[in-house]
Amino acid sequence: MNLRIPGPIPVPDDILEEMSRPMINHRGPEFKEVLYRVTDGLKQVFETEGDVYILTTSGTGAMEAAIVNTLSPGDRVLCASAGAFGERFGLIASTYGADVTDLTFPLAGGVDPDAIRDALKSGPDIKAVLVVHNETSTGVTNPLQEIAGVVKGEFDRLLLVDGISSVCSLPLSTDAWGCDVVATASQKGWMLPPGLAFISFSERAWQAHADAAMPRYYLDVSMYKRYLEMGQPPYTPSVSVMFALDLALEKILNEGMGSVFERHAEAGAATRSGVKKLGLTLFADEVVASNTVTAVNVPDGVDGTRLLGLMREEHGVVLAGGQQSLSGKIFRIGHMGYTTSEDIDGALAALAEVLPKVSFAPSRVGVTG
Repeated sequence: MNLRIPGPIPVPDDILEEMSRPMINHRGPEFKEVLYRVTDGLKQVFETEGDVYILTTSGTGAMEAAIVNTLSPGDRVLCASAGAFGERFGLIASTYGADVTDLTFPLAGGVDPDAIRDALKSGPDIKAVLVVHNETSTGVTNPLQEIAGVVKGEFDRLLLVDGISSVCSLPLSTDAWGCDVVATASQKGWMLPPGLAFISFSERAWQAHADAAMPRYYLDVSMYKRYLEMGQPPYTPSVSVMFALDLALEKILNEGMGSVFERHAEAGAATRSGVKKLGLTLFADEVVASNTVTAVNVPDGVDGTRLLGLMREEHGVVLAGGQQSLSGKIFRIGHMGYTTSEDIDGALAALAEVLPKVSFAPSRVGVTG
């Protein structure tokens, strides 16, 4: 099976094997060694000297943790959104009682830092800005460094970032850019199964935490801080995925983050080039096109559901459809984490075979089997 969705991603065999290790006491000395080692490794990937915590939850749980640990009901929040996960970030905040202003952008073009600047000028009481770095629902990478320059450099507001599909795949300098909270999850660029989420917490975030009044228990980062000092998690962790994380971080850091980013950039460029050679069109503007997932327009007259079904049934290639308003209009090809050129070539070759069967005749130039 060639799993080409934006998460979960294929996991290397040696990392899967690591998960078969016998269980250990999560409050014992063996786990303490693992916990401290992986926490240090995570900080290197996040590029932060601040705190990083490991949650046994999904990426959405980490997004929720970002909200409930820094905000109070009634706080004014600006949610800069250009896709399904940007909308989700704002919905979480409003569910807990924040006064959310939605600043929405065209799905194919991403978030505009200038519009954020204008919104903050007209909203001096806005406490925090929510933004998704890499929007997998549209295949767009938002210009986080420029956004942070506005939010932090010009207005000094809290910046809460959904980095779920960007951290460990795309450049993100948590401290240098001034990101107060960054959330990510194991099933993306980390070469891991689902089950863990990671969240960074700046000194400014801790200041906000002192005043935050949203209800929280399982996601209260103060508990993670307290227990980390003892070398323990506050609650029962996913021990098997922790074993896998330990090995994955060793492989990632040995490769070097520059090489990791370059590998993702090459995969993104190869996918976009191959899609265009097939006569298909990209959904996202190429200036902001993601290097972790490529969104492709379903051609007029083509049944997108049948296209994806034939890819899976006849070639074992699993692609993702569109979400919400893009359902049936786009399909998405994931290429984050453990992705080889053979994986991409195989997916493109399968597309070349399937497209004529759904009434679209592609060019096979440049497509390899």
